[in-house]
Amino acid sequence: MSAAQQRRYRNALEAALAAGHAVLVAGGSSLDAVCAAVVELEDSPLFNAGRGAVVNADGKPELDAGVMDGATLAAGAVAAVSRIRNPVLAARAVMEKSRHVLLVGRGAERFAASQGLKMAGAAYFAARKSMSSRHGTVGAVALDRAGNLAAATSTGGYAGKLPGRVGDSPIVGAGTYADNAACAVSGTGLGEAFIRTVLAYDVAARMRYRRDSLAGAARKALATVGRLGGDGGLIAVDRRGRIVMPFSSEGMYRACLDAAGRSTVALFG
Repeated sequence: MSAAQQRRYRNALEAALAAGHAVLVAGGSSLDAVCAAVVELEDSPLFNAGRGAVVNADGKPELDAGVMDGATLAAGAVAAVSRIRNPVLAARAVMEKSRHVLLVGRGAERFAASQGLKMAGAAYFAARKSMSSRHGTVGAVALDRAGNLAAATSTGGYAGKLPGRVGDSPIVGAGTYADNAACAVSGTGLGEAFIRTVLAYDVAARMRYRRDSLAGAARKALATVGRLGGDGGLIAVDRRGRIVMPFSSEGMYRACLDAAGRSTVALFG
């Protein structure tokens, strides 16, 4: 990757970080913050989510997203959608405006439209039809002034996937999880392995029941993915504001801002 390309990714990560941080500084909720950060990433053509999503074996984008509120354990998700501009907002609408947790396909799209969310045609998602990367995900986690945690995750899955395939991002406990009693987690990697190990919940469960630290719980949860032949990474924050961003893949584009105002933006090691 050229230096210019790296700068583009770093700038995009910083913009998402700023969008979420602005919400928290203004006294907004962690749920508002993670949604704001993920919308910024979905709107960018650089990432495999929203506008920049890869396409499936039929040459069409199919998007997944999930959100979770650590204060109430409320969650919402959409999967296998192709016409919703910001799937993360549709996931939040499912959580807040319906009795359900997960809506898929055309039903999810009809619901999103009924809630006034922006829809998009096929041309909007055309930016990365030739992308060769197999998988990728965007996500955000946050802790707000009230002590509430939240997580949000959005993805286009992996290039060439079978139509109708759903990954870990919209599955509560797999790619997305938040619980004020432990932590908030958003994961990226081989979705099938993340689902089989219930990775995001595994991190929280290790903290609650084994009294592991956030770093230890995240490391051990990722190790279970590795034993299944998968790789990837996660971002997580606990109720005391401690942040971890471990990964077992070659790199993970990531950024964070802690309570002391220290920011980190990194792409690889």
